Amino acid sequence: MRHIKVNGVEVAYEVVGRGEPILFIHGAHIADAMRPLVADPALDRFQRIRYHRRGLGGSSCPPEARATAVAVHAEDAVGLLEHLGVDRAHVVGHSSGGSIALEIASRHPTRVSSLVLLEPALMMVPSGAAFVDLVTPLVGRYEGGDAESAVHGFLALVGDRDWRNAIERTVPGGIAQAVKDAATFFVSELPAVSDWTFGPEQATAITCPVLSVLGSKTSPLFVEGHELLHEWFPQCHDADIPGASHLLEMEAPGPVAAAIAAYCSDALQAPPLR
Repeated sequence: MRHIKVNGVEVAYEVVGRGEPILFIHGAHIADAMRPLVADPALDRFQRIRYHRRGLGGSSCPPEARATAVAVHAEDAVGLLEHLGVDRAHVVGHSSGGSIALEIASRHPTRVSSLVLLEPALMMVPSGAAFVDLVTPLVGRYEGGDAESAVHGFLALVGDRDWRNAIERTVPGGIAQAVKDAATFFVSELPAVSDWTFGPEQATAITCPVLSVLGSKTSPLFVEGHELLHEWFPQCHDADIPGASHLLEMEAPGPVAAAIAAYCSDALQAPPLR
């Protein structure tokens, strides 16, 4: 991966192929989680841009900036696009990366051709508090010095019973990468996503096509988030991924990539809402 300086941090990124650009924003823990999608042949006709968010993978994060707001992550992504000379792109975001994608589209609507949201982390839904209750003991494990157990516990919470094999099959070394970057998740990611404010007022700025991608075996938090997207966006369409949990981009990269390719192609023909 290449490296550039964006907003005071070193950002690792990769650009693959040519064509209409798609920016991929990974979720928590595994910085290379989007790699299987970027490599999928269904997306060969697009230029694929993926990067490691600050504090994860090959990207740096100053210790004093550890608690990083969603808006800061959004500006990092826009800074990368500016560096690459990309004025407008489809934006694909998973989990907390989906929250960042929404923030980008709200703050910079002319830069986003379409939004593809893979189970964005919308903690304001009714199940948000219950999900936090499930994660709280894992935070305790991390603070007690057992980062490996905390990370494994979270991945088991959002994945299915075969989560280890699903990750290592498509992103070898991904679990070890997640453990190495545990501080970013438990110290920065959780508070940032919980504190993020986004609602109908911010959603009105987004007029581009929106696709909500949902695994059939995912958690109630993300099912309710999917329903909330439809409340916010009358232009929201659906793609269901059978047999997939919240780790759908690694469990089922082929079907997810096919859904992205089809929607981004159609989105180029769709006029924006007025």
